[in-house]
Amino acid sequence: MSLHLWIIPLLPLTGAAINGLLGKRFPKAVVNAIALGSTAAAFAYALWVAVQFMGLRADQIPHIEHYATWMTAGSFTAEYGIYLDQLSLVMLLIVTGVGFLIHIYSVGYMEHEGGYYRYFAYLNIFMFFMLTLILANNYLLMFVGWEGVGLASYLLIGFWFLKDSAANAGKKAFITNRVGDFGFLIALFLLIKHIGSLQYDVVFKALAGYPVEASAGLLTAIGLLMMVGASGKSAQIPLYVWLPDAMEGPTPVSALIHAATMVTAGVYMVARSNAVFNRAPIALMVVAVIGTLTAIFAASIGIVQTDIKKVLAYSTISQLGYMFMGCGVAAYGAGIFHLMTHAFFKALLFLSAGAIIHGIGGDQDMRHMGGLRKYMPKTFWCMTVATFTIAGFPPLAAFFSKDEILWATWASGNHVLWLIGLIAAAMTSFYMFRLWFMTFFGEYRGAPAEDSHHSHDAHGGHGTPHESPMVMIVPLMILAVLSFVGGWVGIPAALGGSDRFDHFLDPVFHSVTAEAAPGGQTTATPAEGRAEHEETSTELLFMAISVGAAALGFFGAWYLYYKRTDLPAKMAHAAGGLYTFVLDKYKVDEFYGAVIIRPIVLASTNILWKGIDATLIDGAVNESAAGAQDVSDGVRQMQSGNIRSYAGWVAFGAAVVIAFMVWKGVR
Repeated sequence: MSLHLWIIPLLPLTGAAINGLLGKRFPKAVVNAIALGSTAAAFAYALWVAVQFMGLRADQIPHIEHYATWMTAGSFTAEYGIYLDQLSLVMLLIVTGVGFLIHIYSVGYMEHEGGYYRYFAYLNIFMFFMLTLILANNYLLMFVGWEGVGLASYLLIGFWFLKDSAANAGKKAFITNRVGDFGFLIALFLLIKHIGSLQYDVVFKALAGYPVEASAGLLTAIGLLMMVGASGKSAQIPLYVWLPDAMEGPTPVSALIHAATMVTAGVYMVARSNAVFNRAPIALMVVAVIGTLTAIFAASIGIVQTDIKKVLAYSTISQLGYMFMGCGVAAYGAGIFHLMTHAFFKALLFLSAGAIIHGIGGDQDMRHMGGLRKYMPKTFWCMTVATFTIAGFPPLAAFFSKDEILWATWASGNHVLWLIGLIAAAMTSFYMFRLWFMTFFGEYRGAPAEDSHHSHDAHGGHGTPHESPMVMIVPLMILAVLSFVGGWVGIPAALGGSDRFDHFLDPVFHSVTAEAAPGGQTTATPAEGRAEHEETSTELLFMAISVGAAALGFFGAWYLYYKRTDLPAKMAHAAGGLYTFVLDKYKVDEFYGAVIIRPIVLASTNILWKGIDATLIDGAVNESAAGAQDVSDGVRQMQSGNIRSYAGWVAFGAAVVIAFMVWKGVR
């Protein structure tokens, strides 16, 4: 049975082609119909595919569709085909569903911007590449989608390319991702050399015969290189620096690329490659450690940021760290569960922030906000749901997904990582409620929207802050509902649920072994491992601890940013250089500039440009021309027009010829 899955990525590609080539001549209504229609059709088709998938027998999953041979090189063959299992189905619904809502929101947000058709063409081409990435049936086709979303991200981040900061942010994202992609590419070369294929079914079947590595080996190398690629795409230490700057793009772009889709590609790749990581415990531990450190590192920076989008950017980095923490303790289902709930609440947070920016004329500084719940009640309630969700309060979605990751980390025996994750959860709650109180409570501190400074992301004011149009509010409401109930599909057994989401994904991760988990569990799945490690009462205790951490963050933010608003400035002054150091993001960008970027620029300027290009290459060409000119000047002197001079040259030539003949004769 063929589900003709190729239609799904083809739909947004068609929309991108039509708008990109002809959209300049179309009215906005036609551009909207093409862009939104193609995305809506892809989402509708994905829903139909989900219904059909539920009717497949266990032996029919994964459902693989082969379309054509892409390339052949000796014994290596790569094809164009699609691989549909529980994991790719979840990703398919997230990308098309959340992507469609962001397309709708963009109609209102970008209404008064130039390049309207170009913006929607970029959004559609991004959707095409992301769908290619998650539906590919081999790593090479995944890599095409992987690189494609990097290109689309560059175009969307630098959408306002006449603004230097936007152009530089686009370049930074593109180049940083290339660093990670180099590692991913080397991992693929190793798979080709040792397995001879990049087809998922062939690779996974071959890896089933490999033993779990007791020390560093081939699979450890492949896993670490894959993690390098994932760190670039999913903004983990040390390649996270591009994502905060990517906020220079339009706010819907931040929601689409940096909340719901592109940045989750690294998590998806690690989960998809569980057959590698399960047999490389060292690589798996590296995934867990990097994710945990990223979670707390980014959270510490988010605490002091004043740009509302920058706070959400560092929040995204931190939440991605949680996903890697889950995958790193072999709880892949928990990591993907948090990926899904994060898509809901983080898209809602970004779009709500966009509605706020839209309503106050383009200002993004939270110090100029305050009291906005009176002017934007719908946006306030939607963002309230998202804030309580990301903080981890029950019964909202992230409570279940974040708690599952923390519990799996504790159950794996990595108690230090659990403690760091718990502290990061409290910090997350604090900086998100800090944003909430600074934005919506107190008195409005900004200038009237018509007087505020208008950036490229400004949308014109009407004298006072105002609510956004319904075309922007309706997607917020839908995402608020999903943020509230989205976690109910994964209610754990300790709370009377059945871990349905985890069990749904179990067939994808069935090869999780005792040796794969860093703590050395003797279990087949994370759910069984947790049950063997602790009793239900203990799990409930740890849930209470997680909620307590969220409550601690809430009350801390309430006291500092609602009750005693004078204290934060005093505390910042008392902290002195430490506060400035954190505010400057630990000067990581400056460090990279001094240690990596500046030496490369100096070397390329003095060696490659001035030394090789200007001196060697240009010098060889220029000196050849000068030499030819000198020779021609010398020869030209022979043509003097003087008969006696010509006779002398003839005699000299004759003497040379005679001498040569005599010399040959003597020999």
